[in-house]
Amino acid sequence: MISREVVITNASGLHARPATFFIQKANTYKASVWIEKEDRKVNAKSLLGVLSLGVAKDMTVTLIADGQDENAAIAGLVDLIDSGFAEF
Repeated sequence: MISREVVITNASGLHARPATFFIQKANTYKASVWIEKEDRKVNAKSLLGVLSLGVAKDMTVTLIADGQDENAAIAGLVDLIDSGFAEF
């Protein structure tokens, strides 16, 4: 299991469209992936879970992955966040 803190820098945070991109990316990995904000941890592959965190611009979250491709999962999700959730 690995984890990494990351700051959400895009204007709308993890709401609607960026959250959709985030869960789509998370679902491409076999590893279990969670996102944690303060004392709440949700399944990063669940749109309702991610939206329920209410992550806004400049908030810090922790990404956690556990499984065979956990390193790739964290790296891919961090790249997506760092890109400002650019459409690929």
